[in-house]
Amino acid sequence: MLREIPHQAFIAKTLFSSGLLGPTRPDRLAKVGVALKRWGTTSAGAFAVAAARTPDQPAIVDELGTLSYGELHRRANALASSFKAQGLGPGDAIAVMCRNHRGFIDASVATARLGANVIYLNTAFAAPQLAEVIERERAAAIVYDEEFANIVEPVRAGRKSFIAWHDGESVNGDLLLEDLIAAGDPAGVATPREPGRVIILTSGTTGAPKGAKRSAAGLGAAAALLSKMPLRARETTLVAAPIFHTWGLAHFTLGVPLASTIVLRRRFDPEGTLRAIARHRATALAVVPVMLQRILELPDDVFAKYDTSSLRVIAASGSALPGPLATRVMDRFGDVLYNTYGSTEVAWATIATPEDMRAAPGTAGRPPHGTRVRLLDEEGRDVPAGETGRIFVGNELPFEGYTGGGGKEIIDGLMSSGDVGHFDSAGRLFVDGRDDDMIISGGENLFPSEVEDLLAGHAKVREVAVVGVADEEWGQRLKAVVALRAEGECTAEELQAYVRANLAGFKVPREIVFVDELPRNATGKVLKRELR
Repeated sequence: MLREIPHQAFIAKTLFSSGLLGPTRPDRLAKVGVALKRWGTTSAGAFAVAAARTPDQPAIVDELGTLSYGELHRRANALASSFKAQGLGPGDAIAVMCRNHRGFIDASVATARLGANVIYLNTAFAAPQLAEVIERERAAAIVYDEEFANIVEPVRAGRKSFIAWHDGESVNGDLLLEDLIAAGDPAGVATPREPGRVIILTSGTTGAPKGAKRSAAGLGAAAALLSKMPLRARETTLVAAPIFHTWGLAHFTLGVPLASTIVLRRRFDPEGTLRAIARHRATALAVVPVMLQRILELPDDVFAKYDTSSLRVIAASGSALPGPLATRVMDRFGDVLYNTYGSTEVAWATIATPEDMRAAPGTAGRPPHGTRVRLLDEEGRDVPAGETGRIFVGNELPFEGYTGGGGKEIIDGLMSSGDVGHFDSAGRLFVDGRDDDMIISGGENLFPSEVEDLLAGHAKVREVAVVGVADEEWGQRLKAVVALRAEGECTAEELQAYVRANLAGFKVPREIVFVDELPRNATGKVLKRELR
């Protein structure tokens, strides 16, 4: 009990300093109380509270215009009532296959109001992957963008289907989300007995994506992120990362209680991102690392056209952020970069501040308040500083297991992230790779990430991935797959000499293959199974 007091004091102090908590008009405060009692801290409750506190605050800016928190609240109520009229109810699963726009938000909040479970589908799914997930999760309905009509068509039979974004008339005879909102009751539906669940799919870089169940996060989770990252209430966040995945969804979820204005664009465009930052005076940008790489490839004269000085936070996560890329981003935008390491299952584990990355490029940072990270060996014992161990994490973001059963390994209340890493002498975490990425070549243990980070800093290298492949003589060997910068020419021998000059000889890739670009999923993670 004694330990709870400082923790609660930390939460209160952090939330007040960020503006998430603060003075509210008495009439609106009463509405906030009613909303919290009715909906709790679910996304349904977060929007109801935001609508009560700041009904006229711009909430969403997308390609169709601006919606306030009050408008979004009424739209979600109306859509929930229409979903109910379509036969959907508490406990049903509603799948959402949408890009970043208001339809994604409408469907998500309406599903929460209904007490149904929302399943976020990857917009890069092919038809077989979509069918597998829809059947496994037993989706009663699917909300999709018109562009995915052909992929969705095979799974429409036996379930409701609705169109979120469309450029013309309805396809497949499905109802449009906007028509459902127009026909629905803005008073909404009765409060469900049990809140719905959010099901986020794992990235699926090494196999079929799994459904990870989550319930509502507490205020401690928000305070943990805000204590490391200076996001503030009633400012503007451009969420470029896909919101169907953990990182983009986290910034949307956190932005609502902050009453942030959230700028969304359906497709990422490097110059368009700079244009949106300048136009909306965005103070925060949420991205995956490959987006930063694409932005930095723009010519200097393009950068000169846009004022990005409003940015105080560039929040990156979703895949590895190489040290050289982090340094280049900060040299271009200033020391405003924050790198978050985690996974779909453990959420965030560590956060690297600009100071961390200047001092130790490539670091994943340190655990925020309320988060524990331990590095354990195969017997579950802590490894010494500097040695590699399996990463285990404990925090206030509940993961309830996979929808198909099972979960991650848990030791002493901490969950495995599936990665291995080491702490430096200052307590900063470095992620060395997946726990199954280690290869043994000629009796030496190797993790590809160290070679990747080195090659990523080569002047002629645009992007690189290193994998282990079978070798008759050595058991396994390193293979590097490299995409060069447009203006540079390079040979495998030159890159091998570069590695040999900086790392031990057994870490030199025995094979280097050149490609135009690396295969990635929608969140920017390299699909290493394709490289092997």
